[in-house]
Amino acid sequence: MVDVTGSTQIDLVNSVRASNSLHGDVLVAEYQSSGKGRLDRTFEAPPLSALLFSLFVTPKLQTKELSWLPLIAGLSVVNAIDACCSLSQNHNAMLKWPNDILIGEKKMAGLIAENIEHRGVVIGIGINVGMNQSELPVDHATSLELEGCTGCDRNELLATILKGFAALLKRFEDGDADLGKEYLERCATINSPIQVVQPGGVVLESIAIGIDETGALILAGGRHVSVGDIVHLRAK
Repeated sequence: MVDVTGSTQIDLVNSVRASNSLHGDVLVAEYQSSGKGRLDRTFEAPPLSALLFSLFVTPKLQTKELSWLPLIAGLSVVNAIDACCSLSQNHNAMLKWPNDILIGEKKMAGLIAENIEHRGVVIGIGINVGMNQSELPVDHATSLELEGCTGCDRNELLATILKGFAALLKRFEDGDADLGKEYLERCATINSPIQVVQPGGVVLESIAIGIDETGALILAGGRHVSVGDIVHLRAK
């Protein structure tokens, strides 16, 4: 653990590239000045208000299966929130493909996964834990505190996520078919009308109907989407 860093993700990626990290290594920070998000976005959270960490794994997976890692990581987060937090209004944390955790339609956490070729994958997770309304980065964000989980123990939450992720990864490596079903049950994107903004500005509107063996989103009509920003649309 470090008190302050620019980004746990950048630090751990650099450590992996320098051959200084092993499978299972975790870097946690109390504060990040330049947190790294998906698609090179940055974010910042007030000190002690978030759970910010990166994890290095060398999974026993084929290259085409690596895109499942952020999905498995997201599932470990929602399962840990179920175990550690009591949310108000009977809201459950849900997944938004491929890398967000929602409460209602508000983003409470996000993650990134970077494949370091021939070495492994670094997964970074940031969870809004104790932020108040004025500290949130955007209007459509929320925190565990705002959703009724007051005084959340970040250490307990971290330990539960890591233990859960290790168990889920082992199941995926062993070919457990039920894991995909569990993801679909917790993914708010599935069976929802969505807009997909792909790199280059291509915009698709469809209904998400499933996830394929590579972790790509399956749209009604059979198209598979492996990358893009997802917007959940209200049913017409």
